[in-house]
Amino acid sequence: MLIFANHQYLNLLFLVPLLPVLYALMLHLRRRRIMRFGDEALVKQLMPSWSRAKGWVRLVLFDLAFAFFVIGLARPQIGAKLQEHETRGAEIMICLDVSNSMLAKDYSPNRLERAKLAISRITDKLQDDRIGLIIFAGSSFVQLPITSDYVSAKMFLSSISTESVPVQGTAIGDAILTAARSFSAQSEKSRAIIVITDGENHEDDPVDAARQAAEMGIRIYTIGVGSLRGEPIPIDGDLMKDKDGNIVVTRLDEGTLQKVAEAGGGAYVHAGNEEFGLNPIINDLKNLEAERFNSVVFEEYDEQYMYFFAVALVLLVIEMLIGQRRWKRRMF
Repeated sequence: MLIFANHQYLNLLFLVPLLPVLYALMLHLRRRRIMRFGDEALVKQLMPSWSRAKGWVRLVLFDLAFAFFVIGLARPQIGAKLQEHETRGAEIMICLDVSNSMLAKDYSPNRLERAKLAISRITDKLQDDRIGLIIFAGSSFVQLPITSDYVSAKMFLSSISTESVPVQGTAIGDAILTAARSFSAQSEKSRAIIVITDGENHEDDPVDAARQAAEMGIRIYTIGVGSLRGEPIPIDGDLMKDKDGNIVVTRLDEGTLQKVAEAGGGAYVHAGNEEFGLNPIINDLKNLEAERFNSVVFEEYDEQYMYFFAVALVLLVIEMLIGQRRWKRRMF
């Protein structure tokens, strides 16, 4: 597998097709200046040794050398071998509420975006733990299977919106059971589910679901997002209204979330704007008995940049040796 350690330099390759265009423009402007100076055919007779073809040959060689140099800067690497990698940690499934009520703006910029930011920051602090992501509204599904690839976790997280789940509502119990079924076969003890929601459950019995998960040895933590006084829900530049035309106000249901956490043997945290609540939960999870996880990864990489630099150097030397004058065809 070929990867680039400094892939940002590959953007310079957009200059490769641009150089011939600039050179052709330069020749066009040169020809116009010659025509202003005098008769073009006469001027060519005054410069019999100048070669137009050699100019293009030199440009092509320089262009190729530049392309190989840029690829070398990007540090191409080839995976040398696959190796089994062992880590010790816990498995954490995060259940994120993406119902419309998470668009309320009692957090900046809104509940959902603030929760996504908190999850992203937590992944930066994780080391050997494995993480998975469940999104839910009226139904739930696995957005990211359990993994230790935190880069992929942040990538999947950035694409989440209230449109990610087509069925609206808030089925916390279904999300907990989906998460409980999503742990890896290697995990037996150090498993935890973190539910991030405003707690307005409309679909099922989340307390019973938490109790079932606890019987499987899974801890349930809940993070309440929202204010107790309530907040309207912005939808398409307006506020959500019920069938009677009244503005819908979403309020945090702390009671339900506290019962879910208690039934799941975990804890409940009310998210704040500064401290969202994930840090103390992660610190608590570090006290769990660490389990061993095995995964196959590319352990070593072979650097390939020196070959591209060598080709670029050879092409540049050839380009300089060609010159701009015509070859003198003399046998003796």
